[in-house]
Amino acid sequence: MNTPSDPGRLGAAAHPLADFQDRHLLVTGAASGIGAAVARQLIARGARVSAVDLDEAGLGRLHTHAAQDAPGHASRSARLWTAPLDVRDAGRVDQVIAQAEAAQGPLHGLASVAGVLEMGEVAELTDAQWQRCFDINATGVFHVCRAVARRLRERREGAIVTVSSNAATTPRAGMAAYAASKAAATQFSRCLGLELAPHGIRVNIVSPGSTDTAMQQAMWALGSSREAVIAGDPGRWRLGIPLAKIARPDEIAAAVLFLLSDQASHITLHDLRVDGGATLDR
Repeated sequence: MNTPSDPGRLGAAAHPLADFQDRHLLVTGAASGIGAAVARQLIARGARVSAVDLDEAGLGRLHTHAAQDAPGHASRSARLWTAPLDVRDAGRVDQVIAQAEAAQGPLHGLASVAGVLEMGEVAELTDAQWQRCFDINATGVFHVCRAVARRLRERREGAIVTVSSNAATTPRAGMAAYAASKAAATQFSRCLGLELAPHGIRVNIVSPGSTDTAMQQAMWALGSSREAVIAGDPGRWRLGIPLAKIARPDEIAAAVLFLLSDQASHITLHDLRVDGGATLDR
C-alpha cells in the first residue's frame, strides 16, 4: 500500500499510459519528498534518471528505494545516476548536467523540484531568509532550466516541469518570501515556455498545496498541525482543504509525470494546481 512515508510506490499503476522507456530525465531536489517520488515513479516507468540534491545521504536512500521497488531487478538501480548539486551555483549546474549526459545519454526532460521554505511576517523577515528563498526557489530554477533548455533546444524535443506552489498565486500570511519566490519561478517558467515552444519543447508548472513532506512537517513544528491545515484558518484568511486531506508526495509526482509525458503533448504554459481544492482552483 502506498503511504505518505513511501513516496513513489504507485509507480506504473499511477501512470498506465505514460511510458518513459529509455528517456533520460533530470530531477532536482530528488533526495526526499516530491523530488524523490518523481524520481522513483520515472524509474518505475523505464526512464533513466539523473537525481541531484544537496542531501547526499538522501540520494543514497533513493538508490536503496529504487532497488526495493523491484527486488532482484538490478536494472532499476542501474538506471539511476546521482550527484550532489547546489542549484545556486550556475557553474556547478552546467558541470553536473554535462556529467549526467555523459553517464546517461542526452536529456529528454527536467523536473525542477528543489525548493526551500522560510516563514515569517514581513516586518520580522530577515534579509538572509528572503535571499535564501529567491536564491534556490527562483534563481536556482533559472540556472537549471537555462542549462537544460540549451540542450533541448538543439535537439528540438523535450519537456520541462517546474514544481512551484499554490502560494504563488494565493497570498499567505507569514509566507511572503516563499510565495514571492514561487511566483517568480512560475512566471519565469511561462516565459521559458513561450521561448521554447517554436522548438517543440513544452514547459509547464505543477503547483502543490500542503503536502506531507519534511517542509510541511517543519511548519507543523512551529505550531500548526495536519488538522489545522485541513480545517483552514479564517483569522489568517486561509481556506481549508475541501478534500479534507494532506497530499502525498506521490500524488504530486503523478501530476509531474503526466505533464512530462507524451499524454500531455499539446499542453504547455499550464499551471496545474494539485491542492485538494484549497485555492478553489483559481
